[in-house]
Amino acid sequence: METDKKQPMVQFKGILKRFGNVVAVEKMDFDIEEGTLVTLLGPSGCGKTTLLRMVAGLEEPTEGDIFIKGVRINDTPIHKRNLGMIFQNYALFPHKTIFENVAFGLKYRDVSKEEIKKKVTRALEMVRLPGVEGRMPSQLSGGQQQRIAMARAIVIEPDVLLMDEPLSALDENLREEMRREVDNLQQMLGVTTIFVTHDQREALSMSDKILVMKDGQKQQEGHPEAVYNEPINHFVADFLGHSNFIRGEVVDVDNHHVNVRIETGDILIAENKGGFSQSDPVEMIVRAQRFDAFPKDEFKPVEGMNHFQGRIKDRSYMGGEVSYFIELSADREIHVISLMRTRIYDIGEEVSVQVSPHHCHLIPME
Repeated sequence: METDKKQPMVQFKGILKRFGNVVAVEKMDFDIEEGTLVTLLGPSGCGKTTLLRMVAGLEEPTEGDIFIKGVRINDTPIHKRNLGMIFQNYALFPHKTIFENVAFGLKYRDVSKEEIKKKVTRALEMVRLPGVEGRMPSQLSGGQQQRIAMARAIVIEPDVLLMDEPLSALDENLREEMRREVDNLQQMLGVTTIFVTHDQREALSMSDKILVMKDGQKQQEGHPEAVYNEPINHFVADFLGHSNFIRGEVVDVDNHHVNVRIETGDILIAENKGGFSQSDPVEMIVRAQRFDAFPKDEFKPVEGMNHFQGRIKDRSYMGGEVSYFIELSADREIHVISLMRTRIYDIGEEVSVQVSPHHCHLIPME
């Protein structure tokens, strides 16, 4: 006997949003499982914030339905959706104390003053800012204000937490710290969270699932590792990380590998993940971090690996790693990011570069 599939916490069914003649979100179907953190990822103007605002009730869908816990919420007023919301600018009331800011969402619920005090105290403890109830927002740092915004969002015990670019106003070190803070808090609470960002590092490091968007359309959805390692098109591969795109044509296919002749005339090997036939035009995607570079005179080719000879054309020192652009021919170069090992290669130095077929991902030529 089959067991019923668990109802998703949030469902988008045929959601479309149009502003006049402009389509902000194309017809989209998407499920978000209970207790997961799902990131809507894409460049500015791709529709991710519009999608979030439709869940919040700040925008109405032109077509389609949104469900929370199996209940259609299109016509449900904002204050009855039981959502926690955190925005880029924190949206704290500057003339209210921290206690009043955090307690704000409880005022309109049937909660006693004593219970409000308990809930606010607990929420502040959860974001690691106990004892600041009497302070004003201006007395706190940017990172602390962001924590207060989180406390205000979780104090109402929401069904869904909505976060719109919440870390983009912070400097890089603080962003890293707050990334972990949000991730740990979400896991501790187990609250279903929709997180909007254009930052691929945030998406990859925090998400249970990523939805990549472009021009209002869903490009790919899946676990971060799957989306990163097996992008379905050029845009997704380019948006998530530093990629090399090597054009070629399939010359041979067997059960395990696909041989591709690239523009330089070399034959490269990729793992056969199905779907390609002889003569197909393809793009081979190789992440910059997947290549290994060696001094040319010390290199010993490994059987079954792809390898090139090249010359360092440009380099950038980035602390723990070095970014190289390596010229393979007059009109072909590859991007290689190497961890700091024994030394940094000089511009003009000849090197050998190697990559496993396992790290060569093929997509159809667009």
